[in-house]
This record gives sequence, C-alpha cells and structure tokens, in this order.
Amino acid sequence: MDSLVSQVASKLLKNKKTLSVAESCTGGFLSNAITNFPGASQFFERGVVVYSNGSKIDLLKVSEKTLKTFGAVSVETAKAMALGLLKMSRTDYALAITGIAGPTGGTQKKPVGTVFIACADQDRCDVQEFHFKGSRLAIKEESVRAALQGLLEFIYGA
Repeated sequence: MDSLVSQVASKLLKNKKTLSVAESCTGGFLSNAITNFPGASQFFERGVVVYSNGSKIDLLKVSEKTLKTFGAVSVETAKAMALGLLKMSRTDYALAITGIAGPTGGTQKKPVGTVFIACADQDRCDVQEFHFKGSRLAIKEESVRAALQGLLEFIYGA
C-alpha cells in the first residue's frame, strides 16, 4: 500500500495537483494511508468520512433522490460523492469510496464486498465496481488499494 501512496504522491507533487477524498465504507482508511506519507500536506487537501446517508446529503450534496433510487452503494452515489467533493474542495482530483464491508448489510443484488470507487477531475468522472472477499478489514484494505490504483490510472489516462 505504501508503494501505491508513494506513486500517487509523486505524480501529484510533480504535476502540482491536489487531492481530496470522500470515504464511506473505508471510514478514514484511505485518508490515513495518504497522510502516512511524509509531505502529504503538499497535495492532500481534505478527507471526509460520510458514513451515513445524511452526511452524504449534507456535506457532499448527494441528492436524496439518488440515494432512494439507487442506494448508498451504487455507481450513481459514488459519482455524486466525487463530484460533490470536487466542487466543495476545489481540488484537482476527488476520490470517493462507497460499499458494503460486512459482515452484514449485503443483499443478493449487492453482496458484502460490493464497492464503488469514483475518480473525478474537472473534465470527467469514472466509476469502477468491485467485489471483494474476506473479512471486514480485508474489504476495507482492498478498497483503499483499489482506490489508489484507480486514481493512478485515472491520472495517467488524463
């Protein structure tokens, strides 16, 4: 994980870009991983934990309609989280994670381990769907790893 953070940090620092993150199921793990990097304050602007639907609405302006229609764990909500964060933070990149870490909360349609990760900048927003296996902690760790890898791919693809 440290290697991924280092790669992200290097790319952001080199390009003088900033990052903000919104986390639901990871509960701050992503922000923690990023802030463990020495000098993170040069590119990391903010991290918010929006665990409840109310916090997604209040802080990131995710619409109630999106949450009711698609659910908190969905492509649409992940996208709304990233775009809301991008607008609020005014950073170059925003990264959002929403999912079901378990061991409860899953459904047949969205089983435990279902995670959506959105990366956004001013021009686009990409969302990826993942299905991780393992314990609650393992799902959170894999979500953070996938978010960092996805951000790298997003940046290099820009």
